[in-house]
Amino acid sequence: MPLPKTLKTLRLPAIAAPMFLASGPDLVVETCRGGILGTFPALNQRSTQGFVDWLDEIRARLQPHPDAAPFGVNLIVHRSNPRLEADLAAVVAHRVPLVITSLGAVPEVVKAVQSYGGLVFHDVISRRHAEKAAEAGVDGIIAVCAGAGGHAGTLSPFALLPEIRSFFGGTLVLSGAISNGAQIAAARLMGADLAYLGTRFLVTRESMVSEAQKHMTLEARAGDIVYTDAISGVNANFLKKSIVAAGLDPANLVSHGPMDLGSEAKAWKTVWSAGQGVSGIDDVPATADLCDRLAREYACAMLDARADPFLARAQEAIKPL
Repeated sequence: MPLPKTLKTLRLPAIAAPMFLASGPDLVVETCRGGILGTFPALNQRSTQGFVDWLDEIRARLQPHPDAAPFGVNLIVHRSNPRLEADLAAVVAHRVPLVITSLGAVPEVVKAVQSYGGLVFHDVISRRHAEKAAEAGVDGIIAVCAGAGGHAGTLSPFALLPEIRSFFGGTLVLSGAISNGAQIAAARLMGADLAYLGTRFLVTRESMVSEAQKHMTLEARAGDIVYTDAISGVNANFLKKSIVAAGLDPANLVSHGPMDLGSEAKAWKTVWSAGQGVSGIDDVPATADLCDRLAREYACAMLDARADPFLARAQEAIKPL
């Protein structure tokens, strides 16, 4: 699927996911300057005015860099978000290039962003959610598969990607344990237009999380990730050690009850989210250096794919009869 014109300036087919309490102007700006689309959640600021201030700052800092990738924001489209209307108005006024919606696909939100030429991507964990997003008119769908950080699903990308592609012709993004350039290449080969990286950008110098959280993430392996809805009311992946540090027993978690944004924000400050991609993370680089590394890894992986000894044999199947 050809990428929308807005995204054709990307250096790599990748988005740095909006991470609650982690993504801010420094991370977004350095990611965009590195050629990867940088994003942040509107709710990382405590007020709409603070959100507007961040939008102004990001615009100003990217203005001297015309070759930088575009940026985006995440809006939580859920009835418990009292700021949605005001934050959406700020998005429209600032003509934010990309809006990522979560926890609800609302046609009115989609139309508001598309009215000025902005793109709307919606994250989903199932075919049913993807169908609703397509009906709402979104430009892209983010397939949040098994192993992703934050609000994640349980389906294999080998199952969910082709299911969504069977009825959706827009931009398709793959999320789930992607931490290096070779995995970005793998996402492309699987049929995704873009890859979605969260945990890898969580552990960077510009990430807003504490050094303790970065260190715990560095120490973790895939088996140290706990998938549960008991923390905030919505299934998500968390670091087991942070659950224990919060005084909870990972094997006997008590249901949180229905989600509301107020209690979720409090919970995520002490119980830290990460994806299974932690197994491939062993350093805390500057974001600029990470973007360069991902570009090198991606290029090498794509060149290796072309040199694969089975490729010539497989090509026999596409030769005209």
